[in-house]
Amino acid sequence: MITHPLLDVCGVVHGFGTKSDREPPGVVRPRQVHGVAVMRAHRDGGVGREDADAVVSDVPGLVVAVVTADCVPLLVSVSAGSRVAAIHAGWRGLVAGVVRSGLGALFEDGVCASELRVVIGPHIGPCCYEVDAPVLDAVAARFGREAEPAWRASRAGHAQLDLGLLARLECLRAGLETGAIGAIEGSCTRCDAERFHSYRRDGPRAGRLVHHVAARVPTA
Repeated sequence: MITHPLLDVCGVVHGFGTKSDREPPGVVRPRQVHGVAVMRAHRDGGVGREDADAVVSDVPGLVVAVVTADCVPLLVSVSAGSRVAAIHAGWRGLVAGVVRSGLGALFEDGVCASELRVVIGPHIGPCCYEVDAPVLDAVAARFGREAEPAWRASRAGHAQLDLGLLARLECLRAGLETGAIGAIEGSCTRCDAERFHSYRRDGPRAGRLVHHVAARVPTA
């Protein structure tokens, strides 16, 4: 399980999954559909009972999660650890606005952007993620020229795309400061077959990585 100092400081239990990690007991996570819907977690929410690609919680100790096999997982916490979110962002979700939807659910609860800490987890890197013109057109439609650093031309009508950079851009657009956005560096899921599942590498037989976070349990 991979953790990050930004979320450690918030006092929340969290982890980005690897092949060797099991799903935490009692986890609540949605049925992911590459959309923008947000699930509000409760203790009997279970697994896969609601279509969504982000899940938020203010229930102390309740573990919420998303799964990936190349897409970008984001784990989010307010600085006090009292509210958390997990977001699943593939290219479709990114261009549809799933990161903004997940953060927006926290804003609706009265959270300010300055209170949030976000960590971008292991995902397929630009080294291994070649996409075609329709994907690039969709990225350009949402991000405009801001997205230009996220791709590098490869062959005719194709480019290597940096999903993590797009996720970071969405966080900045939502008002987060650069220092409030962390990342698990050097963790391309396709490159690292020892630690990570990858749909691009393994196809339909690929497993899934579970990424979880839980709101802090207050101390007496």
